[in-house]
Amino acid sequence: MRSLRLKFPYTGQQIPGVDWLCFFIGLIILTGVLYQFKATKDEINDWNLRIGYIENKQSPEKMMKLRSDTQFQGASPEVHQEIKDANVILGSINFPWEALFDSIENATSKDIALLSFLPNVSKQSLRIGGEARNMSVLLNFVEAMEHETIFVNAHLLNYKIKKSGAQQPILFQITTSWSEES
Repeated sequence: MRSLRLKFPYTGQQIPGVDWLCFFIGLIILTGVLYQFKATKDEINDWNLRIGYIENKQSPEKMMKLRSDTQFQGASPEVHQEIKDANVILGSINFPWEALFDSIENATSKDIALLSFLPNVSKQSLRIGGEARNMSVLLNFVEAMEHETIFVNAHLLNYKIKKSGAQQPILFQITTSWSEES
């Protein structure tokens, strides 16, 4: 049997310096990737810090602290009134409106059309205007509002039968208060 002579790499196929060139190109690419990774990681950390700052700024505890600050003690009555108005606005912004509207939606049937909402955040009251198909539907709606846990003292304020319509719907206004415990 004949012996095989294997020689790797074949000396006729070698290009001098290609190995080193590929190595340095790989190092340059690796350096670029690591630099981009570091820049992206720094940007993510920066955004996380900004988000944390905004969340801390909007937390209820911080809002109460800001409201109770006495840095404006020597200010004019106009400034005190502006601060009081701003605190009322902040209170209405931070109110859980979603729970309130979800409760209204749960109490509403397809025979009720709600036309207006007039909330008063400082008094925690709500006036709802709407249209009902008939009186029994309207009374069922008022009763359903009373059964919702967030509402307290739901009352039919007034109603009027619309004679001009074919089905004679009833225009109504309901007043109710809400409790913050819910």
